[in-house]
Amino acid sequence: MTDLAKLPVTVITGFLGSGKTTLIRGLMQNPGGKRLAVIVNEFGDVGVDGEILKSCAIPDCPAENILELANGCICCTVADDFIPTIEALMALESRPDHILIETSGLALPKPLLKAFDWPDIRSKITVDGVIALADAEAVAAGRFAPNVAAVDAQRVADDSIDHETPLSEVFEDQIACADIILLTKPDLAGPEGVAKAKALIEAEVPRPLPVVEVAEGVIDARIILGLEAAAEDDMEARPSHHDDHDDHEHDDFESIVVDIPDQADPATLVAAIEGLARDHNILRIKGYAAVTGKPMRLLVQAVGARVRHQYDRPWRNDEARQGRLVVIAEHDDINADVIRAALGVASVRAAE
Repeated sequence: MTDLAKLPVTVITGFLGSGKTTLIRGLMQNPGGKRLAVIVNEFGDVGVDGEILKSCAIPDCPAENILELANGCICCTVADDFIPTIEALMALESRPDHILIETSGLALPKPLLKAFDWPDIRSKITVDGVIALADAEAVAAGRFAPNVAAVDAQRVADDSIDHETPLSEVFEDQIACADIILLTKPDLAGPEGVAKAKALIEAEVPRPLPVVEVAEGVIDARIILGLEAAAEDDMEARPSHHDDHDDHEHDDFESIVVDIPDQADPATLVAAIEGLARDHNILRIKGYAAVTGKPMRLLVQAVGARVRHQYDRPWRNDEARQGRLVVIAEHDDINADVIRAALGVASVRAAE
């Protein structure tokens, strides 16, 4: 099979809540004439993003073309999960023209690229490009990377100092691996915030990269699909903090799943989530809630103290009316009892 016959894959990376699912949903609805397939790699075993995308399925990207790999890093489960998933998509009667992979917000993209070098798939697929999403408002506020000048000064003063935080390393690895960076939520950042975010990104990337502002995931598919980057053959141009490691660690982060009681008022749940972000450094909360007297399920998506919620669909007759949230934070910030208490769960069930 020639390179031209390889099935192109686009890796979509970005920090927690940067807008990856919104982008993919937009591409599904406006695929530029391509028949798409989607692989969603979630962190935590409640498949929120996958279900959102399946609810938007259309003929050019039907539900059977949307597959989830939940609670497991793709690059750590290549033989067991990733290769069979790719092969299943390629075996579909209507083979997709292009595959999109939405990584976990905590994923390092470079180890994923190495998975494309496996003999079973290297002759069949190619990484068309890596798209990194960055939340303009959050980047401008300096939440994901330290002050570069201060870090350099500390390095000069003390070579042994631990100047990198796990969050900054994830963010920097994602943008360093990219072919295009999409700056999302520019409306929340404003012109000054956008300019500040672009300057910070330009200071961190190892080579000049296009930075494109994107609101609500709306972008012409031709801008990010069909790059023909063959990223799996271009690894040296994509430096990582973990290049000298034999493998990569996921121990910096942890997730727990919390079953929550029916909510009398969504505002109370929003306040609890805001408090967890503010007082306990919780990075991300996503999932569903049942609201008393409402037949619709409440979809909850939180990035830090910024919480979005909406009724997405009626509860089905064949499912339990049970609220469930995935809570993600750095390892030392996960205190299950504190989190459950804040979310209205009185105590850990004996079964746990």
